Formats: sequence, C-alpha cells, structure tokens
Amino acid sequence: MPPISQRMNRIQETMSSFLAFFNDPMFEQARQDPQACDFMLGNPHEMPMPEFVSALQRWSIPQNKDWFAYKLNEDLPRQALAEYLQRTRGLAYQPEDIFMTTGAFGALAVSLNAILDAGDEVIFISPPWFFYETLIVAAGATPVRVKIDRQSFDLNLAAIEAAITPSTRAIIINSPNNPTGKIYPKETLLKLANLLVTQSSRNQRPIYLLSDESYHRIVFDRQPFYSPANYYPNSLVIYTYGKTLLTPGQRIGYLALAPGMEQVEAMRLAIFTAQFTTAFAFPNALLQHALPDLEKLSIDIEHLQEKRDRLVTELQRLGYELHPPEGTFYLLPRSPLEDDFAFIKLLAEQHVYCLPGTVCEMPGYFRISVTANDEMIERGIPGFARAMERALQGSYVLSS
Repeated sequence: MPPISQRMNRIQETMSSFLAFFNDPMFEQARQDPQACDFMLGNPHEMPMPEFVSALQRWSIPQNKDWFAYKLNEDLPRQALAEYLQRTRGLAYQPEDIFMTTGAFGALAVSLNAILDAGDEVIFISPPWFFYETLIVAAGATPVRVKIDRQSFDLNLAAIEAAITPSTRAIIINSPNNPTGKIYPKETLLKLANLLVTQSSRNQRPIYLLSDESYHRIVFDRQPFYSPANYYPNSLVIYTYGKTLLTPGQRIGYLALAPGMEQVEAMRLAIFTAQFTTAFAFPNALLQHALPDLEKLSIDIEHLQEKRDRLVTELQRLGYELHPPEGTFYLLPRSPLEDDFAFIKLLAEQHVYCLPGTVCEMPGYFRISVTANDEMIERGIPGFARAMERALQGSYVLSS
C-alpha cells in the first residue's frame, strides 16, 4: 500500500529511530511499572514549583473582556524579555524583535518556515535534538548532518566549513547541547561567526544561525554560557521555558532576532507571517499574561547538579565511561554493549529506563535524565550495577 504522501513518508524516515523506541512495548512498560526508575525523558517526577502554580492561578482571573481572546505577540511579555536579554546579554534587544512561540519546537518551526525555499540546505550538528532533521524536511529544505568532535564534544569547524555550499541557508546550533551537555566555548563561537560571515559573503546572501538555547540557564559548576548571537548578528535565538521550569507540557517560549540583523524589517514580517502558517504558533493567553512572573522562576539548579554529581560518581565507580555534562538535564554514558538498544532492555529488566543513544544519533551510548527524583536515583544505582555486571559476563538472555 502506498504511503499517505511521499512527503510524510520522508518525514517519518527522519523519525525512524525515535518512532521505533517510542512504539516499543518497553516504553509503555516504563509508564506502568510501579518500581520504575525513569531516566528516559526530561519530565518532572515531583510536584511543580508552588510559585509556578500560584502564577497561573493569579493570571487566570480575567481583568477585562479580552483576557482570553486571540493572542499574538503580546506587549507585556515582549517588553519583559527585551529587558531580560538586554540585562544578561549586553545587547540592545528590542521588544519588536521578540516573538512569542509555543516553546522551542514552535520557534524552530517558525524560523525554518520563515527563511527557507525549496532547494535550500540547513546544517545541523550531530548528535542533535530528536527533531531538527524532521523540521528541516517538513519546511521543504534539505538537512545536512555535521558530526561533532567525538573527543571534545565541541563543534568541528572544519567539517562545518566543508559542508557549506551555495545552497546553505542556515545552521542550527544547540548549546548547552542535548544530549552531550557540552557548552560551546567563546573561542569556538567566534571562529564559527567569522566562518559564517565569510561564507555568507561568498554566497551573496546571509547564512542564518538558529541558536537553540533551551538549556542556557541550566549550567553547572558556575560555568559561563555564551550565545552565538553575541558574535553573529544574523542569529535567531530560540528558547523554551519548559526546561527551566520543568513544565514541558506548558508550551511557551520565544524567538529573538539578534541586534544588527540584516534586513530586519523583512525578517520581522516573515517571522510574524510564519507564526500564522505554522498552525498559529502563538502561546495561549494565560501563559503570556503570566510570563513576567514565570521569567523570574527556576527549578533548583544546585539540586540538579547534586543529582548529576551523584550519578556521575556512582556510574564511573561501576565502570561506565562518561563525561560529566556542563549543562542540560542529561548524562551520556557509553553503553557496555555495542548494541545500545539491547543494553537499554537489559536495564529495563532492572526497572531502570533510559534512552538509547541511537535515538539521538549516538549509537553505542545511552542517555540518562537527571530530572529523576532522588529516590529513583538511589533505587536505580543498584540496577545500573547489575546491568553492567550482566553485560560484562556476556551470558545474559533478554526477556521477551
């Protein structure tokens, strides 16, 4: 039987590993297992912050007849975000250059639909967030994969340069990176900016940099975060509050045009138009009303770091090979089995559920989310130990 559409068939191909994992019975098993130590996704495993709940309750009370009318890019949140970005980035961000979106997902889709034509190419860095390639294909462009330096987890600038062609329209950078936890250093971003300036001039049109900064407030050991937008004006900054607030089901984020962007008036109109054509990609009224209060909140990053440190120490003691992440929610240990899907199933038999590295283009690794609560972590450590022991013995038989 032919596919529903060739386009959808191609989109589904980009999601094959993701779909294979999330359609696996193990995924549903984790949801129903009362002993589950759930490290799969960046989901909350404790009650939400009381301040978050209070903010939504406070702003849910209508102040006028239009309180829940159609909302676009509302003035109050845009002004609050411009002030935040001006204060923290040292650049003159303007309210009219900030667009409210349904999280980073919405911001990425809007950005790509605003800037791309058929035949354009978009470079994305591997390992990536699950859906970069999917969103590029959905926008009608060609994805171009460039792998990181596997030793340092830093950008491979020579490979990026080699991947740029006259058709290159954009590059997506994610720092701190999901899944590696790497924060790209200032020196790397300066070199990348110089490279993009040179190649944009050669192509006689801008190569846009989409800077996915979803985790920029989740950094460890007091390390500095550097935004590519501070060095490259043709940048679109993308952010979601689902990480900082650990409320991924409440879809609000933003897209900000870097000060100094070329053709900024045309870009503003293109982004605004794309918000309509990308399924009305504006956050709902309540979240926009509440954003000035939500902007001040954050989960406990020190506690998150304590959980990171606990797991890193114990996993290394057990013989796992891993780099301590510099930011994000995630650890990325090497699997003791070459087949990371097989090792994930071995962990699941110990009631420990993680994400296979193949899903995020890191075969032979697996990803652990430290949003798991303390009790899960303590129960999970013996499970990691038993799974490692069985993998090294080489005599295990996986349950059906």
